[in-house]
Amino acid sequence: MTHFQLNCEGMNCPMPIVELTKAARTLEAGQTIEVTATDLAFKPDLEAWARRMGHTIEQFDEADEKSHAIICLGSKK
Repeated sequence: MTHFQLNCEGMNCPMPIVELTKAARTLEAGQTIEVTATDLAFKPDLEAWARRMGHTIEQFDEADEKSHAIICLGSKK
């Protein structure tokens, strides 16, 4: 079950991560965010963000120039 859906299509770096950070602050540990993005740097940015913040990328797919990810939030930092 996804707790929050975030559409970051059309946003360039760093805005998808900025919006993801804002959304994560409104949720609790264990909840999930589903995000779509078109930024070419989204995957490495997401991986670095998740590692730094203690979150887990449960799913990541790329198709038709869109990235789709499901992130499970860890402890808030």
